[in-house]
Amino acid sequence: MSESNDALIVFTPSGRRGRFRIGTPVLQAARSLGVDIDSVCGGRGICGRCQVVVSEGDFPKHGLTSSAASLCALTEVERGFDGERPLVEGRRLSCHAKIEGDVVIDVPPDSQVHKQVVRKAAEAHDLVLNPLVSLHYVEVQEPDMHDPSGDLRRLEDALEFEWGLTDLGCDLKVLQVLQPVLRKGGWKVTVAVHSRQRIIAVWPGLHKHLFGMAVDVGSTTIAAHLCNLDTGEVVASAGVMNPQIRFGEDLMSRVSYVMMNPGGEVDMTHAVRAALNELARDVAAQAGITAQDILEATFVGNPIMHHLLMGINPVELGGAPFALAVDRAMDVSASEIDLELHPGARVYVLPCIAGHVGADTAGMLLAERPDLTDKITLLVDVGTNAEIVLGNNQRLLACSSPTGPAFEGAQISCGQRAAPGAIERLRIDPATLEPRFKVIGCDLWSDEPGFADAIGATGVTGVCGSGIIEAMAEMYLSGVMRHDGIIDGNKAELTPRIQSDGRTFCYELLAATGDRPALRIMQNDVRAIQLGKAALYAGVRLLMERMGVEKVDAVRLAGAFGSHIDVKYAMVLGLIPDCDLAHVSSAGNAAGTGARMALLDIQARTDIQNLVRRVDKIETAVEPQFQAFFVDAMAIPHLNDPFTELQKAVTLPERVVVEASAKSRRGRRA
Repeated sequence: MSESNDALIVFTPSGRRGRFRIGTPVLQAARSLGVDIDSVCGGRGICGRCQVVVSEGDFPKHGLTSSAASLCALTEVERGFDGERPLVEGRRLSCHAKIEGDVVIDVPPDSQVHKQVVRKAAEAHDLVLNPLVSLHYVEVQEPDMHDPSGDLRRLEDALEFEWGLTDLGCDLKVLQVLQPVLRKGGWKVTVAVHSRQRIIAVWPGLHKHLFGMAVDVGSTTIAAHLCNLDTGEVVASAGVMNPQIRFGEDLMSRVSYVMMNPGGEVDMTHAVRAALNELARDVAAQAGITAQDILEATFVGNPIMHHLLMGINPVELGGAPFALAVDRAMDVSASEIDLELHPGARVYVLPCIAGHVGADTAGMLLAERPDLTDKITLLVDVGTNAEIVLGNNQRLLACSSPTGPAFEGAQISCGQRAAPGAIERLRIDPATLEPRFKVIGCDLWSDEPGFADAIGATGVTGVCGSGIIEAMAEMYLSGVMRHDGIIDGNKAELTPRIQSDGRTFCYELLAATGDRPALRIMQNDVRAIQLGKAALYAGVRLLMERMGVEKVDAVRLAGAFGSHIDVKYAMVLGLIPDCDLAHVSSAGNAAGTGARMALLDIQARTDIQNLVRRVDKIETAVEPQFQAFFVDAMAIPHLNDPFTELQKAVTLPERVVVEASAKSRRGRRA
């Protein structure tokens, strides 16, 4: 222990160090050195966020010996501390523990302001927790006859003195409630400051928690995640169908509705905002708070959803040149878009990339960061409009492709959205051509004992997107369907499953019962899937051509559809290009993850705004090569591409490969 009037203090894991007078509070020393220790109460020992640990032992590297005696004995405040975050044995409140000698102080992760939150357990990519909104507890000087300054000025003086915050603006809605809040709190209040620039909320006494909401506004569903901004934890989630569906099932039908019904965009904007307010109330109730406790929200969505959310007419996105009203990020008050959150709540909407490549793709980019690797990575968000990104740390390309709603079960005779009773997995025996399947809500296969009883409540109601993909891929692998997508009527003599349907044939998955019609894959169903998958593959090939690559190193499938399909069957069908299956995976709701990152980390907002400026946008609608790529991609898995990586895992039926040259259309056997 040092015998002088000062002592050396070293903070880990930051490594910052300095000498301070004996009796200096650890928190004061930390702030002087810029060490990252959390505190809301300003060192009063009531929030419990500033807990630290004395590292005991000899530290030759630092030239000191550290022990519990290097700090003062437990103070009365520490002994009696019973806050929401208990004082763990062996820890000290850094605001009350004073330096008595040379010491090494470890700042635990939960006591750091910029916490590391593991975003994906399987990956080494963490998320820094550094939200825009911060809480500051202050004691404000009471007014008296000798000081005519206003309550706001004295609040600002306290924030500057205790927290070093200067030149703050103040929302009018805060000013309108400031005086009663100050008096209710006995001149002790907690202030929420946005971006260290503006006072957006004030509460009497100590207010400990901040909440924000990250939202993915999809054309079919809207998903919201309520996050604790102190911890990064998702404390509640909810989703609803997008009520705009009543104006049109797909994006362009909604634009058409506006074109044919002037003012229709106002109705759609009101509908989506009402749904968002319902979601906010839902997630807030799950967390035991109210929607008025939510201080920050971030949004992603495709360009048309983006424009309708913001109250912008989307008709310009309905035709070339597909001009966006705005392509940069937007930061507005929640009240400006009729969201019933805290009166001071702010809303951040991620930037769009192009007319058909929206803020949801920006969120996917932020979550996946293909720009941080030299591997050629393909990102695909499959929806009614597939949004596609290809690239690496050298270049990024993006486009959208009109895949249609077939992958979600629409336009399919037996199709339905994912719900209990829908077939989600299917296999066909190549010898007998008999199917077996699994339905949502039941773990048994249809040929296992107890299946009928297990599905008694729901029955088998239809086939959802993942089931349709597997059904058609299995039809191809088993020989029920040829590589050109034709259901082979010659096999009808082998099984009653293949049935005549006028001039074409169909494949029966399940015979009719008294109250349910038969579930059949019709030739038109196959065509709908072929059109969608060909559009997707053509968009990918267009980007690969521009990138100058013949192979991709990794494929990430985003969105709800990408989360549930078997990647092997997606490749068999030709939805995605050939790639080592070990490097094809689901990215989950990557757009929603990006929205959450932008909610929790101020740096993420800078990153995505810089990143989207690096993306080269390709418009498939005006690219002459797109049509040629589309035609070749109608075949299963493809007319010409050999899919050598896929063939290492799956035995593909013999097929005809056609030479790329238009002059030579003579087939050769694969």
